Amino acid sequence: MAIDLKALDVTVANLSRRLLECRTSAGYWKGELSSSALSTATAVSALALSDLDGIRYGGLIRGGLGWLSRSQNRDGGWGDTVLSLSNISTTALALAAMELADDGTERCARAIRSTERWLTYETGSLEPGPLAAAVVRRYGNDRTFSAPILAVLALGGRLGRKGWRYVPQLPFELAALPQGWFRWLQLPVVSYALPALVAIGQLRHQRRPSLNPVSLALRRLTRERTLRVLEEMQPASGGYLEAVPLTSFVGISLAGAGLTEHPVLRRGLKFLVQSARPDGSWPIDTNLATWVTTLAVNALAETPASCEALTPSGRGALAQWLLKQQYRLKHPYTGAAPGGWGWTDLPGAVPDADDTADALLALRNLGARASVVRRAVEGGIGWLVDVQNRDGGIPTFCRGWGKLPFDRSGPDLTAHALLAWAAWHDDLTKGLRTRVERATRRSIRYLRELQRPDGEWAPLWFGNEHAEGEYNLTYGTARVLAALRGIAPRDFREVPPMMARARRWLVATQNRDGGWGGGPVTPSSIEETGLALGALADGSAEAAPALERGVRWLMEGTEWGIVTPPTPIGFYFARLWYFETLYPLVFALWGAARARSALARS
Repeated sequence: MAIDLKALDVTVANLSRRLLECRTSAGYWKGELSSSALSTATAVSALALSDLDGIRYGGLIRGGLGWLSRSQNRDGGWGDTVLSLSNISTTALALAAMELADDGTERCARAIRSTERWLTYETGSLEPGPLAAAVVRRYGNDRTFSAPILAVLALGGRLGRKGWRYVPQLPFELAALPQGWFRWLQLPVVSYALPALVAIGQLRHQRRPSLNPVSLALRRLTRERTLRVLEEMQPASGGYLEAVPLTSFVGISLAGAGLTEHPVLRRGLKFLVQSARPDGSWPIDTNLATWVTTLAVNALAETPASCEALTPSGRGALAQWLLKQQYRLKHPYTGAAPGGWGWTDLPGAVPDADDTADALLALRNLGARASVVRRAVEGGIGWLVDVQNRDGGIPTFCRGWGKLPFDRSGPDLTAHALLAWAAWHDDLTKGLRTRVERATRRSIRYLRELQRPDGEWAPLWFGNEHAEGEYNLTYGTARVLAALRGIAPRDFREVPPMMARARRWLVATQNRDGGWGGGPVTPSSIEETGLALGALADGSAEAAPALERGVRWLMEGTEWGIVTPPTPIGFYFARLWYFETLYPLVFALWGAARARSALARS
């Protein structure tokens, strides 16, 4: 049965209208991140360890414990969001929070008993060894989250009398070295976790000092200097990266080390107090305002009627707002050069490749052409070129930092950079254009090497809890396929075969109901179906039947653009799941509008 184009037009119009209605009074988008059990548990623990008289934060602690009790999964564990499957990390941290801040209620006692049953089933035992081993297995060599989780469990007494032997000693003394050296040191944590490296490393050193006299002396000598590093990296808001878990882990460590009056802890606690939600929960981050604003602009650009709804003055105001978010100075946190964009307009953000690329695309789609825009664009394009790794891929924050998850190159980030470079290619100065062309060739080689035999790519920052390995192959493949289509693929002989394999994979993994999940045989979602449709909307005869079936599923699944329930597809730092209320709306509009254009051409 042919697609009812009038119904599709209604769907696109409803999605566009609703997205435009989600703007703030200032004209940009802020969105809303899901509440997080992990964030709530770590915030409650930090407040409980810092509230020596039990009065100052009592209300927030009780509210957090209440929310945790209400959001516990039926199996006794916790997932990262209220829609997520239970996992060892969040469940262990929730248990620690309820024990560190136990309010003596039967509700809390019941929750603890249910949690113990879940942990026993998952790990085989509540003994310290199996529990610690289960946490370590989840993260492997990356200690970014395993070390703080184990430290919280040790503080709560869950790892026994000698519990600190299970907590790895993070080399906090290395933070005293010049920032430019970090990329060569192969630290056991990712770049964004330096505050946790310092704070948890100091806590572990205090609780179980090294028996090596050289290490012991070095850590004593660098203790004050590395505490100053913590202060220098803390933003004005008090929240490291605007992230509740990272800020909480720093607070837990300082409070656990007895530094309850340290200025870093006081500012961090202020951030946690201000970040608490009325229902007692905390989100993983304050907001993703810059990211969701650029996603919204670029989705609206797919349909002329939506673009016209953004008046010239509205587009100009959005362009000016985006320009204000560009970093003009070297960033104190990662040492990143000027020119990039972060995910939020708040002071805790850090410039990264994904947000920089999307901001550049949004400026293009807003029609911004003033000289100040050109200078900003050249700065952003140059920033992306400079951050390219030796393998040709694009990392998140820092070039050449290491091979740990979330610091290595990612296909989705690389594809995004390719699209931004192509969008502004003809407007660049000759020298920068030459650099971009060289970087483009290297990135295409990287994507060719990373493409799996069946044609798919695994992204870095999005996942799917129901897919094998939790990889969201639909997101990665759709993003790369759409980007390759946008870079004039005829100019690169290796690109059309890559696109053909990716297209075949997307068609083959479509669910029977017409939608897409994160990979083969995973539940269909609005986000993943919208992404797949947008990537397949290239007019190819091979994809036409799948495109029509997907459009039909999307129209019916959203009740013709009126309902867009979110799905946890976002990966945050260290495999922490989240959902964002604007994602299904944005991705559905992007996919539906591109599909409408493709169907009109056929």
